[in-house]
Amino acid sequence: MRSRLKKVLLGGSAVAISAIGFVSLGSGLQLLNSPEQLAAAEGWKKKIEAAGGVVPSRASHLTALNGTSPSSPLDLLIIGGGATGCGCALDGATRGLKVGLVERDDFASGTSSRSTKLVHGGVRYLEKAVFHMDLGQLRLVFHALDERYHMLRNAPHLCAPLPTMTPCYELWEIPYYWSGLKLYDLISGRQLLHLSRFYSAEQSKALFPTLSQTDHGRNLKGTVVYYDGQFDDSRFNIALACTAALAGASVLNHAEAVAFFKDETTGRIAGARVRDHLTGREFDVHARVIINAGGPFCDEVRKIADKEAKPLITPSSGVHVVLPDYYSPDGMGLIVPKTKDGRVVFMLPWLGRTVAGTTDSSTKITMLPEPHEEEIQFILDAISDYLCVKVRRSDVLSAWSGIRPLASDPSLVGTENISREHVVCPGPEGLLTITGGKWTTYRSMAEDAVSIAIKLGSLTPANGCVTKDLVLLGGDEWDPALFTVLSQQYLRMKKSYGGKIVPGAMDTPVAKHLAHSYGGLCQRVATIAQEENLGKRIAHGYPYLEAEVAYCARNEYCETAVDFIARRSRLAFLDTNAAGRSLGRVIEILAAEHRWDRSRKKSELARAKAFLETFKSSQNAQFRDGKHN
Repeated sequence: MRSRLKKVLLGGSAVAISAIGFVSLGSGLQLLNSPEQLAAAEGWKKKIEAAGGVVPSRASHLTALNGTSPSSPLDLLIIGGGATGCGCALDGATRGLKVGLVERDDFASGTSSRSTKLVHGGVRYLEKAVFHMDLGQLRLVFHALDERYHMLRNAPHLCAPLPTMTPCYELWEIPYYWSGLKLYDLISGRQLLHLSRFYSAEQSKALFPTLSQTDHGRNLKGTVVYYDGQFDDSRFNIALACTAALAGASVLNHAEAVAFFKDETTGRIAGARVRDHLTGREFDVHARVIINAGGPFCDEVRKIADKEAKPLITPSSGVHVVLPDYYSPDGMGLIVPKTKDGRVVFMLPWLGRTVAGTTDSSTKITMLPEPHEEEIQFILDAISDYLCVKVRRSDVLSAWSGIRPLASDPSLVGTENISREHVVCPGPEGLLTITGGKWTTYRSMAEDAVSIAIKLGSLTPANGCVTKDLVLLGGDEWDPALFTVLSQQYLRMKKSYGGKIVPGAMDTPVAKHLAHSYGGLCQRVATIAQEENLGKRIAHGYPYLEAEVAYCARNEYCETAVDFIARRSRLAFLDTNAAGRSLGRVIEILAAEHRWDRSRKKSELARAKAFLETFKSSQNAQFRDGKHN
């Protein structure tokens, strides 16, 4: 069945030129790599392991990029350090190309840290494919399920299967959702995480205690539970950047491409002027091909090269709220399949809290998007009908907005109707833009972009793409029981308020957090906590340790306070007010690591507070509680 569907979907070529002049790609499903690809992947794995997990310094990357010249250019310069950009850097470096990447803020600072945290094939795309006879949507589901399998396998410490419950309050909903999710199982094939199944109302209540037994006078008939993947998006992105650095790519955050320059003979774009925001210095980076992976800002980058460039994307706002853990049980999510206006809302356990979202509406592009109060209220309204607990605005610990760069034909209206397929757009000569898609398909997006860049630049890679079978940094030495090693073999030495050094247990919540966040490298963080007296938690009620601040500054290119509270740890996303309370200690440790003066520490505090103001928790937002009291 799967092979027949695959032939129908892929037909001949997987590449088509659209009416508006870009290349749309729905990558073929390569379930098995060739022996040559597997051998190349194993070779790169050994090279990365040989580095011992110690990434090159930011200064060395800066020197490498600054040292390019017309006679010694990079093969690829990538603009943008999100999932796709870092995926391109890893793909290009592991093909043996000379690769550089610049990101004007931090890795995962945009959309890639603001997702729904799902690694999924797209149940709602399957529904559209069936009811609208849309082979493009069905192809997208096949493609995403294939990529889901590789994401979970290549970063097992950061990704895990998650069961999600679909409530049925009408008898007809039971066969409707059951048959649809069984089709989802069938399409998953051997990459199936777990079979979906039906639970009675009584069983559902036991699995999800806060699920309402009634909805507008209707009684719960049962639920259908299916499985997808869940992950820590920004830490996955950081792992991509660090793995790319170990593979030989020069990756530089807080560095912006401010202009392009051309070859005077051919007129082809030959590089970019880059400004290092940490020092204020500018320098030229020469490259044979530039890949624009700017996410929501890809059109802005294109206009630097061509002021007349037509927009490729339609930005869409994705808003999420974080609620206390009692809203959902640990290990079981909830999907509201159809809200009053037809959108889908998820409520999922994540890192000890509950994340609910998302809205899908047009928005303006900005560096720090903020959720509107009506969007927050929409999410709370949507989940309140399905829960037996009071849904209160005052319970919102954090709320954030992310901008999805949906690639579309300008003639389309409405973001909910735009395909999540990605597009690769060549031009002007020497520049290639990759946009669209979704987190789950980042790897194949990068593969397509690098493959086309190789053709455009007549580059000579050492081997083909190997990223399908390349485990990310921290994944190789990870084991589900790794946290027990930390609990048994390490102490958390910490300074008391009086300055005395006191030991503390490496308790289970902290040990599990370290093992899942850093994988096989977690013992290095535990060693810092024990030997450098940095074992204290930076925020009450959360497992983040002072040692992580030092480790991330040394090993994960953590250059600012916001880098840590938002992306190396997830404290800003989990609890905005707790993140604010941790700032003093985070800045103190980073200042010691990076040798900041008093002025820099003061500016870091101001910038971090301004950043947290964009996260609309109940304490920093104006609202009327109304029906949510």
